[in-house]
Amino acid sequence: MKLYFETSNFPWSPERYHYAAEQMMLTLFPGERPEYPEGPLPSDLSGEQNAAVFTLHRGKKLTNISVLVFRPQGYYNGVSRFPSEELDRPPEEVYHTVQHALKLAFYKAGTALLGTQPPWGALTGVRPVKLPTRSMLAGQTEKQAEVELRKGYFVSPDRAKLAVDCARASVEAQRSLKEGEVSLYVGIPFCPTRCAYCSFVSADVGRTLKLVEPYVEGLLREVAETGRVLREAGLTIRSFYMGGGTPTTLSAGQMDRLLTQCEECLPLEGCTEYTVEAGRPDTITREKLAVLKAHRIGRISVNPQTLEDHVLEAIGRKHSAGDIREACGLARDVGFDCINMDLIAGLPRDTFDGFRRSLEGVLAMEPENVTVHTLALKKGSTLMERGGALPDGEEVARMLDWSRQILTTNGYIPYYLYRQKYMSGSLENVGWARPGAESLYNIVMMEELHTVVSLGAGGVTKLIRDGTILRLTNPKFPQDYLSGLDKVLGQKAEIGKFFR
Repeated sequence: MKLYFETSNFPWSPERYHYAAEQMMLTLFPGERPEYPEGPLPSDLSGEQNAAVFTLHRGKKLTNISVLVFRPQGYYNGVSRFPSEELDRPPEEVYHTVQHALKLAFYKAGTALLGTQPPWGALTGVRPVKLPTRSMLAGQTEKQAEVELRKGYFVSPDRAKLAVDCARASVEAQRSLKEGEVSLYVGIPFCPTRCAYCSFVSADVGRTLKLVEPYVEGLLREVAETGRVLREAGLTIRSFYMGGGTPTTLSAGQMDRLLTQCEECLPLEGCTEYTVEAGRPDTITREKLAVLKAHRIGRISVNPQTLEDHVLEAIGRKHSAGDIREACGLARDVGFDCINMDLIAGLPRDTFDGFRRSLEGVLAMEPENVTVHTLALKKGSTLMERGGALPDGEEVARMLDWSRQILTTNGYIPYYLYRQKYMSGSLENVGWARPGAESLYNIVMMEELHTVVSLGAGGVTKLIRDGTILRLTNPKFPQDYLSGLDKVLGQKAEIGKFFR
């Protein structure tokens, strides 16, 4: 889609608003990619069938932002207004006012042409819960926060309620956090095989087995240095999360060494939540589960994604639905009383009935947490590169609508939520929990409530204090992580400097 900006009246350079325009374009017209034609705006656009023209006009009392959208079915001009005095505020506030009005005007024009409205309305970005959380912390009631989403951003009633329900958990989590607390993530970037939908930095253990032991040795060094820096800065760890990849691709001995190092070096005295993603059932053994239990791990994941064997085959999994049930039963037998299970709506060869059977099968295993993801086509994944028949957005929406109904009926509550680019139907991922079984780590990580220190390949530490966020990134791939380990360890000093 061609995106034209009449540049003369826009505060800041038009390039500053490109991202906002692109976000709304992807929401309304997900198959499009932005183009920015060079030169002045053409005097005659009557022949355009795939373009948007952005203009701003400041009047004495009101400022109008107009977005004229051309599509094959016709054209429409969307307008959003705000008081002109808003343009006299500090520069960054002016930017946010203008980019919000730009999105709303684009949304009005696009939905008028499409004849439909996306479920999340004009909200873009990955964290729709931030808005109601901010409103509720500022003193608004849940009802007021819900109305703001519906009237100010055109969010559908069911999604607005979902966001406010998750905001309630976010507010409670934020109020429970103490000064000097952080959370910690340890990444294990190895899996038995690579799933077709996956774009994470994870390696197929069958081809990279020789890297696993050196990687564990590298992590032991990073854990030790991180513990030293955190203690010197007076920081303690509130929640601990080991993810991947699939952490249980490590042997029982490797896992024992790594968790022992964490206990000996990290400030875990005040830690209230320990999670390890066991994940793939073809990596779960009684011996590994016993090691996790011995190291105070209280919450694990056994993630099926689907219980339809033909769908498991389509996504490249080398196990069956029966293996998932056996792994869950084994975890219960070892003594785990908090298990999370993930499902993905929209997988290749899946259907509404297949998804329904999968969720009913998961609920029969009575997990304390259920996370329902919407398939997102990610760059670098096999599905993105090779394509394949997928359920359409309408069918995926039915899957999610039904999941909300059945999970609520079975006593689960939504507690965290996020969105991604290129999600089927512009929908969402939602974490559900039995009351009292919410994962604090998931909330603080997704809502950026406090610092999360990330270790291992692909780790991104987010240092958060007084509204400031500083990111420290580790090399993405295990080989690069190992070759650059000295630099990774040296970067840990930035944590102490940030909190000084």
